Amino acid sequence: MNAAKRLEIFERLREANPEPTTELNYDSTFELLIAVILSAQATDVGVNKATAKLFPVANTPQAIFDLGVDGLKEYIKTIGLFNAKADNVIKTCAALLANHNGEVPRERADLEALAGVGRKTANVVLNTAFGEPTVAVDTHIFRLGNRTRIAPGKTPLAVEKGLLKNIPKEFLRDAHHWLILHGRYTCLARKPRCGSCLIEDLCEYKQKTELEPG
Repeated sequence: MNAAKRLEIFERLREANPEPTTELNYDSTFELLIAVILSAQATDVGVNKATAKLFPVANTPQAIFDLGVDGLKEYIKTIGLFNAKADNVIKTCAALLANHNGEVPRERADLEALAGVGRKTANVVLNTAFGEPTVAVDTHIFRLGNRTRIAPGKTPLAVEKGLLKNIPKEFLRDAHHWLILHGRYTCLARKPRCGSCLIEDLCEYKQKTELEPG
């Protein structure tokens, strides 16, 4: 895909949604971190339902740590992999208290050292909380990078590097949110809604679907 196409794609995405953001509910950087850890292999809707009960009771590293693993499980047991996630969240809270004065660190290496935080989660926090021009490649963005040919790659890291290289700099801060929302609601995995896609004419996906009647 050439640079002119990429520019036009992101101009259209920006025009349609000038201020995109995550669909996870949070009121602090710490709440965002916990929500993203919980969102692995789970829906944002499911995470929001759980954190709506958790955060009013405990929304600081100390408060969640004080719940303990078993206490935390009671709030997140509706989320997939909740046993492992409870362990990771408690370990992360302990590390924040011991090593970062209870604050979420701004450095990638420090974030990735936390339990349950990999590159994707770190990228979400760096981008959404701290405004860093990063792109967290989940299944939606991996699919979009390859389908559209904006940044084809065989691994999430390859797609991430391609996106960082190919997306015009003025769009990098918001690109993560535009792409994830586009993948979540338009460029669906099984049957993309090409006929109602605002970048259909620019996308280089060869197996486009037609708009269904009605």
